[in-house]
Amino acid sequence: MSDLSVIQYALIALIFIWSGFVRSGLGFGGAVLSLPFLLLVKDDPLVFLPIIAVHLLVFSSLTIWTNNRRSSANKDSQSRQKLTGFGPDVASAATEGTVDWGYLWRMLRVMLIPKLIGVFGLFTLPSNVLSAIIFVIVAIYSVSYIINRPFRSKSKSVDVALLMAGGYISGTSLIGAPLIIAVAAQHLAREKLRDTLFGLWFILVLIKLAAFIWVGLDLQLIHHLWLLPCAAIGHVIGLRFHERILKAETPVFFRLLGIVLLVVSSVGMVSVLL
Repeated sequence: MSDLSVIQYALIALIFIWSGFVRSGLGFGGAVLSLPFLLLVKDDPLVFLPIIAVHLLVFSSLTIWTNNRRSSANKDSQSRQKLTGFGPDVASAATEGTVDWGYLWRMLRVMLIPKLIGVFGLFTLPSNVLSAIIFVIVAIYSVSYIINRPFRSKSKSVDVALLMAGGYISGTSLIGAPLIIAVAAQHLAREKLRDTLFGLWFILVLIKLAAFIWVGLDLQLIHHLWLLPCAAIGHVIGLRFHERILKAETPVFFRLLGIVLLVVSSVGMVSVLL
């Protein structure tokens, strides 16, 4: 990214603030909701994917650690209150961590092989073809947001198919989250959904980052010095937003988001074809 203009750097900084916001606010979307914008600035996914991967590793692990530490503190406080006779019953009030590790490992077993196949495809596809695939996938996601009909699975076989497809797409471009969430959201408690997804993203992205290092891809390490703080700003704002959406549905937000993504994806597809 050393040959970009000041305006391009400024746009990238704003997009990574947005990326941090949606990642912590929704539990997904750090890639799928920012890559289309980044590709309009510089049409090369392999420039941005390592940066997004590192950001996800940092902020997902930080969020899980912070939330579990807070959960443990609440549990200790409730235990002390029960001993004094003034607190609620600990068995009903305390939570056992914020990640459902059992379900996480079940999803990972289904997704692992498709994930590895997708990683291989990432390094064999030309960048313009990969960009076109990303724009098409994001356009499909955006339509589901606009009509308020997100992907849903209705059977165990559909669950497996969606997880495998999500694993493959995650391997090629890190944007398989909506397909995975279509399954996870139906089997996980709402308060555990985001952190369980963060745990899954951490493992999947770690595999991809190892592949980047193995093939000698430039990880853009120098640019992490200024893009990590940008993502951190969005991350803090997103944490506050997440607390609100746990209490209320936000279909209008997703509909507007879908419209913006559809426009961006359409413009991106035109730029790739031309």
